[in-house]
Formats: sequence, structure tokens, C-alpha cells
Amino acid sequence: MRGSTRFRAAAAAVTTLSLLLTACGSGSSGGSSGKVDPNGTFTVYGTEPQNTLIPTNTNELGGSKAVDPMFAQLVGFKGDNAEPYNLMADSITTSDSKVYDIKLKHGWKFHDGTEVKAKNFVDAWNYGAYAPNGQLNSTFFENIQGYADVHPEDKNAKPGTDKMSGLQVKNDYEFQVTLKAPFSVFAIKIGYTAFAPLPDSFFKDPKAFGQHPIGNGPMKFVSRTPNADIKLTRFDEYQGQNKVKFKDLDIKIYASQETAYQDLLSNKLDFIETLPPSALAGSKYKADLKDNLVNGHLLGISTIAIPYYVPGYDNPNLRKAISLAIDRDQITKTVMNDTYVPADGYVSQGIPGYRPGVCKSCHFDPAQAKQLFGQSGFHGRLTIASNADGGRKEPLVAACNSIKNVLGVECDFVPATDFGQWRSIVTGHKLTGMGRSDWSADYPSIENFLNPIYRTGASSNDSVYANPKVDAKLAEADGTADKDAAVKLYQQAEDLIAEDLPSIPVWDEKGVAAKSKHTKGVVLDFRRRADYSSVEVTQK
Repeated sequence: MRGSTRFRAAAAAVTTLSLLLTACGSGSSGGSSGKVDPNGTFTVYGTEPQNTLIPTNTNELGGSKAVDPMFAQLVGFKGDNAEPYNLMADSITTSDSKVYDIKLKHGWKFHDGTEVKAKNFVDAWNYGAYAPNGQLNSTFFENIQGYADVHPEDKNAKPGTDKMSGLQVKNDYEFQVTLKAPFSVFAIKIGYTAFAPLPDSFFKDPKAFGQHPIGNGPMKFVSRTPNADIKLTRFDEYQGQNKVKFKDLDIKIYASQETAYQDLLSNKLDFIETLPPSALAGSKYKADLKDNLVNGHLLGISTIAIPYYVPGYDNPNLRKAISLAIDRDQITKTVMNDTYVPADGYVSQGIPGYRPGVCKSCHFDPAQAKQLFGQSGFHGRLTIASNADGGRKEPLVAACNSIKNVLGVECDFVPATDFGQWRSIVTGHKLTGMGRSDWSADYPSIENFLNPIYRTGASSNDSVYANPKVDAKLAEADGTADKDAAVKLYQQAEDLIAEDLPSIPVWDEKGVAAKSKHTKGVVLDFRRRADYSSVEVTQK
């Protein structure tokens, strides 16, 4: 929409009918004929979170599985196509895509019984942006006027204030957001986890809150036992349309995806969002699961990051040679058994603005790969690191073997202990070679696949990539009020990124999950997670 148009959340008006619909999407309702138990427990596969369960400091799947049901944002996303709708927001309006007026629905409660008010959003966003707090999601607030004052570009500089000038509380149920420049994506972006409100108790003792988080979502925290489980329970006073139909959620932490899958087949686990290689081999999972197979459409991409800080890797010929040496077609067909498709760009298929063939070096060409590798002058051993759980090892071992066979250089897979340790290695810039760098959409926008990953200093810039031309083009796109014009500018930024290859696109996941016989109606959402509002648990 053009900047002069008044609109409600997420750039498109949501009709009354669509607001009344429950979450839609590909899923499975078969496999169970038992009586629905509204007081039942839904158990899901989990990996150890990297950090405490605070929205502004959670940007990985292990933590998000618990944080997302505990917190509700202004905007929600429905179904596998991520249709946006007003969740906590009563309205989000703007006349210029720069100043946004946000009104809240009345009566929403935190899990401690206190009411959610405008100040809880403003205080949470200021906390997340303030550099000394060290929040992983801090850069998501950079569009807001005054962000540079609370988060100076110079890491050694002391912020002049802890409050952004672009946030103003109007009354208990209304606040105004002024951005640095027009940004047409903002009304969708605030549906991301980092933009959740925080109760007053958080600011009194953030450390205690981290041990027992208090949210405003459909489920509330019960307990967390490291490397064992995270337990949540239904919040019966929740007012959102995405209420859950079961009582307890048990996120069981597994070191082995294979063990989790066997537990699911034995009905000791109710949901796993991705299948282990042993199940994929020969499409064995189809016979294993039958009516308990859950299909979905995902908005995500898998890449291999090549960190610029690792000696020898800041070499464009080496990057291109590695990419051209990976046989994506064979790996997705034989190792992943067609549950993934080859990727040839930096934006997920299904996102507005996606174009095929953006990456000119993302096809298999052994002859060109050898030529470029010879020109690179690289000597030594190549490595690809990742957590080994979650079925991540096998395709990366296959990629390493493909590189080794084509380039004649040693290439080894280097495993991390678990997902939490893995992300700590990446965010601490401690990689010694290449590393897995997957991305699932936080909200359905091409901007979300570029700014958080490839802008200088961005929160998920695993390669520590910096290109002033990319930064300038992204800033131009961010500041363009017209949505269609902004998408074209983001595409130009993607073209520049593809020339540099800071990470190598490898494959996109189709979305194949599994449920137990004790569940009904399970839907896989666009982020590769169970849509908890779709789930019904039967008596066991």
C-alpha cells in the first residue's frame, strides 16, 4: 500500500470472517479415534535453548518453542502462508509508514495477573534495544527513532540514554512509534518474538525473571530442567484467538533426533517437526507414519556460512568453488529423500519477492569449481561445523564429501555437543571453518531474509559479513514507503549479496513432520513448528 493509505495490522486489512477462522494449513487429522481430552498433555521434540527464555534474547528454535507460546505480540500469523492478523493490537494505523499509532485491546493479562498496558511494550522494546543489556535481538529495533542513542554503532561508546525517542506512551492502551524513515514492513515485523511485552516484574529483577519467565501468551511457564525438559501449562485467562485446546505442554530435550523419532513411533512423544535420516532413507517414514504424517509449507532456507574472520576464507574464488562443488540435487534426493529442494538464492520460496536463480554459483559444476579453487590459492583443510542433533549431520557430511571429491581437498564435519552450544560458538565468533546457518522466517517478508543476516553488525550475521553497498541498498529499501518499490530494492540487495557469497545457499525444507496416535488436527506452521492452537490431544 502507498504511504497515504490508512491500514490495520500487517499492511493488509483482515476481514471479520478471517479473524474468526482457526489456524489453517497443511496438516493431518487422521491417526487417532480417541476422545479429545482438554486436560491432556502434548509432548514435543526439543533441543536445549541457547539462553534464558526472554523474547529479546531468543532467536533460535530451541528457545522459540517455549517462548512463542508464552508470549503474545501485537500481530499474529495464521497458517502455513503466515497470513497476518491483529492479535493484541486493536488497530495499527499510519499515514506515512513512518509514524505508527498502536492501540491495544483492553483486559489482556500477564500470567501474574497484572494487565498488559502500552508501557509494557515500550519498556520491553527499550530494554531490548539498550546496548549494555546485550540482547541478541537488539537490532530488530533499529528502525525506531533514537535507536542509535541507546545502541551506538561504536561498541566502546556509552549510550547517552536508555530510552528511544521514537517511543511515546499516549495512555494505558495506546502508544506511538516514530521510525527513522518510512518502513513499509514495520506492521508485520512487530509480530516477531522480540516485540513481545514484558511485565513490570521483569524490570525489577531480570535475572529472577529468566529463571521463571512471565508472559502474556496462551501458555505459562511451569519449570525448566536443563537438557531434560521445559514444561508449560495453559493460561485459562488468555484472550487471543490462538488458544490451546490441551492443558500441558512438555518440550522434551533430546540429544538424538533418532531417539525422539523412536519415541514418537512408540507414542511416548506426540510431535517432531523434522525426521531423522534413518526415517528418510527410502522414504521409510511413509510406511512408519501413515496417517500420522504431517505436511506443511515452510518459509525458511538452509545455508553454509563462511566466516570472514577465519584466515583464508575471505576469498571469493574459494567461496564460489565450494558452492559449485556441492551436488545439491543428489544430496536432496538421496540423503534427504526429496523432503528438501535445492536452494539458489537467499530468500525462501513462497516469500513475496522470491526469484529463482539469484545465486549464479549455486549449481553443480565440477569443472568450474576446480578452476576457481586453483585460482584461490587456498591450502589446508576445509570444515563444516554444526550441532549434530536434529538430523543436521548427514546432509553436511554429504556436502563435505561432495566438496572433497570435486576439489581434492580434505573436508570434515565438526560436531558441536548440542544446539545451545552450537549457537554460542556462532554468536561468539568462534568458528574455525564453515558453519551451518539455517533461517526460518520471523514474519513473511523478503526484508526478514536480508537485514537480520547480511547487514553489517546484524543479530544473525553468522559470517560477520560487511558490504557498505549492501547496507546502503537495504537502508534505501527500508526507507521506501511503497511496498512494491521496496521489494525491488531488497531484490537488488540480494543480488549484491549473491555476488559476495557470504554464505552458500544449499536447500529449502518442504516441511515433513510427524505426530503420535494420541493427537488430532496437528498443523505445521510456516516456521517449522507445531501450531499449538490446532492441536487436540486424545485420552491415553
